[in-house]
Order: sequence, then C-alpha cells, then structure tokens
Amino acid sequence: MLSLHSARQRARPRPDRSARIGLAIAGGGPIGGMYELGALRALDEALDGLDLTRLDSYVGVSSGAFLAAGLANRIDTAEMCRIFITGDSNDVQFRPEAFLRPAIFEYLRRAASLPRLATQWWQELLFSRNEARWSDLLMHFGALVPTGLFDNRQVELFLQDVFTRRGRSNDFRELGVDLYVVAVDLDNGEAVKFGAPGWDEVPISVAVQASAALPGLYPPVEIGGRHFVDGALRRTMHASVLLDRGVDLMIGLNPLVPFTQDGSGLPVSHERSLAAGGLPAVLSQTFRTLLQSRMQVGLARYAQQYPDIDQLIFEPNAEDAELFFTNAFSFSARQRICEIAYRNTMADLRRRAHELTPVLEANGITLRMDVIGDEERSVLDGLAPPPRDNDATARLRRTLDEMEHQAAANRPSRSTGPRRRNPPDRRAP
Repeated sequence: MLSLHSARQRARPRPDRSARIGLAIAGGGPIGGMYELGALRALDEALDGLDLTRLDSYVGVSSGAFLAAGLANRIDTAEMCRIFITGDSNDVQFRPEAFLRPAIFEYLRRAASLPRLATQWWQELLFSRNEARWSDLLMHFGALVPTGLFDNRQVELFLQDVFTRRGRSNDFRELGVDLYVVAVDLDNGEAVKFGAPGWDEVPISVAVQASAALPGLYPPVEIGGRHFVDGALRRTMHASVLLDRGVDLMIGLNPLVPFTQDGSGLPVSHERSLAAGGLPAVLSQTFRTLLQSRMQVGLARYAQQYPDIDQLIFEPNAEDAELFFTNAFSFSARQRICEIAYRNTMADLRRRAHELTPVLEANGITLRMDVIGDEERSVLDGLAPPPRDNDATARLRRTLDEMEHQAAANRPSRSTGPRRRNPPDRRAP
C-alpha cells in the first residue's frame, strides 16, 4: 500500500546539486525488519537513479535502525539479503539464536533483591499493619520481574563487529552522511536522536541497541546514566527528522498495519474472528491499530506542514493475513515475508506508475518499467553471487567506489536527468 503526497511547489533544480533524498524506516520486530528489507530491495531494483547507500539522510527506529545504519555504512540491499535471507554472505554471518538468548544476568540481578524486598514487606506488616494491604504485595515484588526476556548485548556486539570491519564505521561522525537513530528516554519519555549534535559520540551499535529495546522483550539500555527503550513509543517512523532538514523527497517504510479480516464489511463468525486467536491476536491488532492511527495523523500533518516536499510511504496491504499471523519475533519466516514485501512494493510501483513518474523524475529518478512489469520476478532473481572479498579487497573496492562517486559529483551537470545511477557491481576476481 503506497501513500503518495506530491509537492505543491518544488524547489527549482540547480545545476550544482542533485535532489536531496531522505529515508525513514520504522520498527516492527524481526518480521517487520524483513518486510522492510524486501521493500527496499524492490525499490533498489525498480528505481533507476536511486542509490539507497548514498542518500542524503537516514532515520531508523527499532528494527528499522538496523537497516538504516547498514545502508548509511554502504551495505547495499543485495548484501543484506545475503546476510539475512540466503545466508551466503562472505562478510557477515547472522545467527538468529544470538538475539534470543535469555537475559540471565538480568534474572539474577532481580532475584538478588528478593531478601531486601521481603524484609521491607514484613516490616510494613508488623509496624504499619493498618496501612499495609495484601494488594500491595504486587507493588513490592514487582521489582523482581525482569525488564526484558532476552539479552540485547548480543545485538550490540553483532553490530559493533559489522561496523568496525571492511572500511565501515561505528561512529556517526565518520559516516559522511546524516544518520539518526531514535530511542526514548525511559525516565522522562522524551525521544532522543542519536547522531544529532550532543548524541553523536554514542557508538552506532549502542544507539541501535537502545532503539530496538522493546519493553518486555529486551531490557532498557543505559547510556550516560540514562535508560533508553524502543523509539517507536513516541512516534512510529520519526519522518519529521528528515522533513525538518529540507529534503526534496522523503521515502518512508512502515511494516505494521492493522489486519482487515473481511473486506466485504459483513460480520465474521466467531471462529474466524481475531478474538478467537486469544490474547496474542488481540494485542497484536491493538498495537497495530494504535501505530497506524498515529501514523495517519502524522502523515496528514506532514502534508500540511511540509507541502513542498514529495513524500512516499510504503506499507503492507491490510489483507495480508500471513504477515499478521506470523510471530512478530520469528526469524524462521524471514524469506517468505521478504518475498511478500518485494511483490507488494513492485505491485504498488506498477499500479501507481502514472502518478509516480513525474514525482520521481522531478527528483532525478526513473522507473524501470521492465522490472516492475515482470509480475513473476522474485526478491532473489536479481541477486548476484557474493563477491569473493577479504578485508583488504573490500576496503579497496570501497575506496574505488568512493573515488568514482566523488568524480561523478564534481563533474558539471548539463541536464536535469537522474540524480545518480546505481553504482556498478564490482566483483573481485
């Protein structure tokens, strides 16, 4: 499902600069991240003149922060598919089980406070008998419940390893592009933009760990004496971070929408109702509905507040039952979900091609009709074999790509054609 807001009046093209494009990626757990990867892969293949690893600015929230940080570090969608889908990357070895290790130290730390809490409780019973109630038991011993089931230190260690090899950087200040990772300060509810001045000294891996610390699943992340949790608690996508920077085109991805049980509008039977799925289905639909409602309000406001910026938002179809009923924290279904996203995005581009063409061309991008016209195309069809790189050759290839990009950027422009071509896929011999 594509939401399109076309700018009322675009800035006049200047020969000395190309269109400024920003990418906002929302959260959604592992399944949401895999949906976004499929959508990104479709955009990468279908839009000529768009290089997702060389945009002007990125903002990522929760699982979307993984993808935004990877793209800002010039890990393209093809390599991400090799890492997370096919598993044949020569660079990064992804092990889902590392992200689902029980937070043993958190359990032990909480359990160690049991004697103190029990002593306090008995003192209140003995000396404040009229005030103490058995109903207060939950409040006293609630501190024994861990703040997260799984240990998110593995998330940080994984990203730290990825971003400190092959010429990449774990430092916001060394990226050469604007990357913002949003988390929420647990003690005051404020959103913090890691990567912005004052917060750019925090390692990218730690910022992503904090942004993805979904309460109940992962414990809060302590940074500078403050505790941070999932950035989606304040806003779904935080697209305003990019819009405030005056981009010409904002592309957004949101993987969580409420499920539409029956498009006919007729009542459904109890057996087919979401309530029959029990508490998990009810909570999932409630969570998705709240996020979607907030998203729609935000998009309506953005259209009024930023009327001269083109905005494209890609979301799943509300009828995609497989997305809804797949465990939101499952890794096993990632290829299937990625494929659904790829096909949905291609279908959106194909169906709205007439409206999209002038918007994209105004920003130096053209639709590849041969790609979007192929309805049987799969997310893996355009995936070349992995490059046979080691650390040295990967750094060399990265340097050559950077030199080529700089040379192209310094070359005088004689037209308002595509802002940039997708870079050649160099392969080491």
